[in-house]
Amino acid sequence: MDNSLKFEFENPLIDGIIKSRQNRFLMNVEIEGNVEKCHCPTTGKIGNVVFSDIPCLLSKSTNVNRKTQYTVEAISIDDAQSWIGINQTAINGYVNHFLKTGLLEDIAPMGETILREQALGSSRLDFRVGNVYVEVKMPLIHLFTKTESWEQKTPMSPGRFVKHVTELSNSLDKNKRAILLMCFVFDAPRFVPPVPSKYNVEITEIMRNAIAKGIELWQMNLSIDKLGIRPVA
Repeated sequence: MDNSLKFEFENPLIDGIIKSRQNRFLMNVEIEGNVEKCHCPTTGKIGNVVFSDIPCLLSKSTNVNRKTQYTVEAISIDDAQSWIGINQTAINGYVNHFLKTGLLEDIAPMGETILREQALGSSRLDFRVGNVYVEVKMPLIHLFTKTESWEQKTPMSPGRFVKHVTELSNSLDKNKRAILLMCFVFDAPRFVPPVPSKYNVEITEIMRNAIAKGIELWQMNLSIDKLGIRPVA
């Protein structure tokens, strides 16, 4: 893989051990023998992980006035043999980098104007590239290990997802292409929309209608280490 495509962190990430997840926003992490309250950058469920002695990678804020100095960027469920990125607030920055460096040239040919946070209807979609709208999602409710699958057995809250996919579908009334880009910061299997069930009936119906209307469903797998983010070869 071309190293020029790598998204490099400003500073290398730091090792830690998650002792517990205090709430949706905080994790208690042991760092060099001390337990610190650290920011959790995803508020939802993260697979079936029980957060007790889970290896992690952290970034440290340069803002000395911030209440939580560290952010948990990645976790490991195989004793630090591989990493799963969990920073849903950072994923659009990674995608923006890979759009600009040509990794996604079928979405953004080199030289094409890339605009972020573009208004469409009552929503703001993540990117507009030329006349193509792109919405990015980074699911973490399942991590798709050997004991998990794409079949959802946890109720899924439709919320913003349904709103954004609906607006994305509507953009096809005027534009030829609209893309839903599923991003995973680990080597995930090919995404297949789950079969309808009582847990996900609204989302699966919206997805089925959107794909029938012409939305393109893309997947990008990335890997994370202490130095940065790169595409999975």
